[in-house]
This record gives sequence, structure tokens and C-alpha cells, in this order.
Amino acid sequence: MTSKHNSYQKNPKNHTNTTKNASFMTNKKPKLHKKPNNQQKFGSKNAPNFTEDRSEPTDKNTQKYQHLTGNDDIEDFGKVNYITVTRQQHNQRLDNFLLTRLKGLPRSHVYNLIRLDEVRVNGKRAKAYEKLERGDVVRIAPIKLAVREKPIVSQALAQGLLDRIVYEDDGLIVLNKPFGMAVHGGSGESFGVIEAMRVATGKKYLELVHRIDKDTSGLLMIAKKRTTLKTLQDHLRQKTLQKTYLCLVNGWIKTDKQKIDKPLLKYRLENGERRVKVAQNHPDSKPSQTLVNVLKRLELSLPSSAGNKKVSFVEVKPLTGRTHQIRVHMAFIGHALLGDDKYHVQDKSGVYRLCLHAYQLDIPGYETITAKLPDDMQALIDKQN
Repeated sequence: MTSKHNSYQKNPKNHTNTTKNASFMTNKKPKLHKKPNNQQKFGSKNAPNFTEDRSEPTDKNTQKYQHLTGNDDIEDFGKVNYITVTRQQHNQRLDNFLLTRLKGLPRSHVYNLIRLDEVRVNGKRAKAYEKLERGDVVRIAPIKLAVREKPIVSQALAQGLLDRIVYEDDGLIVLNKPFGMAVHGGSGESFGVIEAMRVATGKKYLELVHRIDKDTSGLLMIAKKRTTLKTLQDHLRQKTLQKTYLCLVNGWIKTDKQKIDKPLLKYRLENGERRVKVAQNHPDSKPSQTLVNVLKRLELSLPSSAGNKKVSFVEVKPLTGRTHQIRVHMAFIGHALLGDDKYHVQDKSGVYRLCLHAYQLDIPGYETITAKLPDDMQALIDKQN
């Protein structure tokens, strides 16, 4: 299905205020601007229209400022940036608005900017949790942040991603993500699926609804509208949207169906890499549940195995959305995923990829969306003796 391109409101021309120089040779006191009596609180529906009264600061060097809309990329973080909120950011929290535009700046630094009054909304202080409205103007003080160059996406990669779209409507794209491609740039990746899709589609507003690991293939939801993004993320929080995965794990699982209910804890290795483990009594552990359904028990001839190797082909439904949840839970019960170099480092199968595929999405109001098992995983299953 195709969708209409979003139309963005252009910035009105900026008006420059001029002020007369105060005379220090007279005894007259300079007149002060009185504050209007009907000041509106931040977030009010009747907030003043700053798109018409958005004047340049009285600094003579106007090159020190940038006026943008929320749909534009910030090109120079060393300047003061004034960003007008569009309908795409309407009702978005200030902290989330900033995190989207200040990619690469740690979350804690973003909150410090707000606390230190380096960020203002309509000329006033604001709280991180306060919601923006269309027409609000967000001022961001100069910060030290490297500007990421726009990714150079080859025509072949762009077309390849477009060909992997399995569902699309006016508000949502569902992509069958290939194994080995990160969903977003950062951590050594110059760009990921979301940046490449913005280039491939020519759409400035595309946002990830959720994330899946770089090493996982399968269904990835990308919102084309903020309303769609909010609706789907609400479903994820309320656990009314169900994701189903297919995976190949070491050994034969004895029980056909089971529920793994073990809390998970994030931690970091000495080199800074993120990991997750089962930690039942730790105060920071998060409740985590995974449903496991064995589809087949196989004996496969794998690349580096001496003789046949027992493998289970499994359908998995995470009831919670924790980082690396499926990988950690399956390793905990003694059946780590084939090709998992993080939670099964002693794997001798010789499988070059993580055998985990996001297979199905059940979204309220949508028909069930599926992506067939990728050819490389299917080829492993076909090696059954």
C-alpha cells in the first residue's frame, strides 16, 4: 500500500526587532517592557502563537542563531537553535523531543541541559516531562556535539530495503530486517536501518517503534506518523501487541511447552559491552517472562560438528520486552541459540549467524503480519538427516 507524503509547515519569515540605544547623558530612566497580565502557562492550549512573534534576539550577530522546525536536522550545535514544534511532535515530552534531536548526547546530559536552563520553551523554563504543542518554540543553547554526516546509502541498498517491506499503510511500515544490520547508527555503526530508510523513502519523519538486535532478522515496525508511533508504543507497554520469534537452539528441549519466568538484570563487562543475566534477588532486576513452544526436534549436520547435532526448532513469545530476553532465557535453561557469540561463547556449531528471527506480529486493529524464515536458517533445517 502507498501513503501520502506528509506536508510540513514552512517557517514564516523571521522579523528583526530593533531597539534604540539608551542615552546615558540624560537622567531619564529607560522604559522597561512590562510583562503581559495574561501570561499563558507552558503547555496551555491557548499558548501564544510564536510562529508570528518569533523575533531575532537583539544580538547584532544573527549568524549565532538558527531557526528550524521540528522536521529539520540541526546542522550546527555550536549555535543557539530555535526549533518550532510541528504537528509531528505535538504532545511529545520535552525530554524525548531533545533526545531525538541530540543523538549522541548521553541522556543524563540532556536532563542537565534542562535543569541548567539551557533549554527553554516559548522563552520560559520547562520540565523534562512537560508536553510540547504545535507552534511552541524550543530554544537550545550551544552545546559541544559532533554533527553526524548524512549516511551515503547506495541505490542497491535503498532498493533492497524497500523490497523487504512486508506491510505499509499511511502510518506504518513493517520491514523484514536482514541479519547483521543495526536498526540505528551509533556504537561503531555509521548508520542503521532507520537512517537508510529515511534516505530510501525520502521521508524525514520515520521513527522506530521498537528495536531488535543487529544479529536478529525479521519484522521491524517503523512509524510514519507520530500518532501511529504513540499508539503502537502504548500497545507494547500495555502488552496488547504480541511478537513471535522462531529460533534454533542447542539440544533437545524435553518439555514441549513451558513458560520461563526469571527476572533479568543489565550489566556491563570490563570493556563496556552491555550484557544481561538472570538475577533473581537483585533489586534492579526486571520481571521477565517468555513462552516456549518446541516445533521440531532435529538432528542436523552442521559446519563444524563432528557427526549430527541435536537441535530444537522453537517458537518463542516474549511476554515482556527486555534486552536480549530470549537469548538469556534460553541459555539459562541450557538451550542457548545457535550462533550466539554473547551467551554461548563455547558454541562449536560453526553457524555464522544468530539463529533468531522475528517471525510474526499480532497488532490490535491489524491483520497478522508475518515474515517467512530466512533462507540461511531454512537451509540449516533442510540439513536434517
